[in-house]
Amino acid sequence: MSLRDALRHQAGSNRHLGSPFTARVLDLLAERIQPGTPLTDRMFNWPGEIGPRGHSVPLRLLAGLHALVLTGACPALKAKYPPNPAPADASLWAAIQGALNDHTALLDQWLDNPPQTNEVRRAAVLIAAGHWLAARYDLPIRMYELGASAGLNLMWDRFTLVLPDGQIGPPDPVITLAPDWRGDLPTGKVPTIIDRRGVDLMPMNAHDPDDALRLISYLWSDQPERLLHTRAVMDVLEARVDAGDAADWLEDQLITVTPDHLTLVYHTIAWQYFPPQTQSRCQAAIETAAQHGPVAHLAMEADDQLGKGAALHLTLWPEGHTLTLGRVDFHGRWVDWAAP
Repeated sequence: MSLRDALRHQAGSNRHLGSPFTARVLDLLAERIQPGTPLTDRMFNWPGEIGPRGHSVPLRLLAGLHALVLTGACPALKAKYPPNPAPADASLWAAIQGALNDHTALLDQWLDNPPQTNEVRRAAVLIAAGHWLAARYDLPIRMYELGASAGLNLMWDRFTLVLPDGQIGPPDPVITLAPDWRGDLPTGKVPTIIDRRGVDLMPMNAHDPDDALRLISYLWSDQPERLLHTRAVMDVLEARVDAGDAADWLEDQLITVTPDHLTLVYHTIAWQYFPPQTQSRCQAAIETAAQHGPVAHLAMEADDQLGKGAALHLTLWPEGHTLTLGRVDFHGRWVDWAAP
């Protein structure tokens, strides 16, 4: 995939996910960016897969531009970004081109690291599944997230979920999620969380200003709800995220499995990035741990149903029985719930 093709492809994805402004920025870049500077030459000559199934270079560049806006480092670009009125193409491109020319060093740094998106709206399915599991097992829960980034979704029991027939969650939530809820309504009871930890190859510390900027920069500037929710959760984040390989880490954590609690292992749009050996070892660690106490494995991951969001599967151990819980938008905008 060429750079221009990758930019156009990402523009289509952003538009589909409800971000017309960032789609427009990407379309302009696809149409008008030219080689000839160290920054643009680096992107045009990028080794390996440049698109969403590889290094996601368009998202890296988009985040770098957003960082310039968030920090105020490029006033001309900030003036063209939301919440300001939408500019004409020529005016917006002039600001983008100015940023590419005048802030090469910063944008080059943003190209160095893969995207880190901690989408808190995905927690809608964690809330629903957590209540279902609490009712089924009537046990406190220890939970472990694989590919946790900054760990924002490890705080899901502090969020409230609005449903067509009311809401579930604490009365004083950190944030309130209100996805378009389709299908069945979730059932269950309020879960008791006794431990929460995550792992990531490159975890981010939401209380560190540089990492906080990176987290926010990967959100899209015309989606203020995502920005507000993420900042609110960052302010109260208590979960620990360790740096390391998911399999090594999970094998160590699951030593603590006993019959007096439910162990919940989960991941949201992360499993596909694990090498096959890591996936196999994680699976084996779960099955081994289930000999000592109940374990639930919740997966929100892409499958072959393109354009229909992510699949939700819950495997209960030691039975090894897998339930289909429905589907969910990749950013949690809608949930089609089908839990038994």
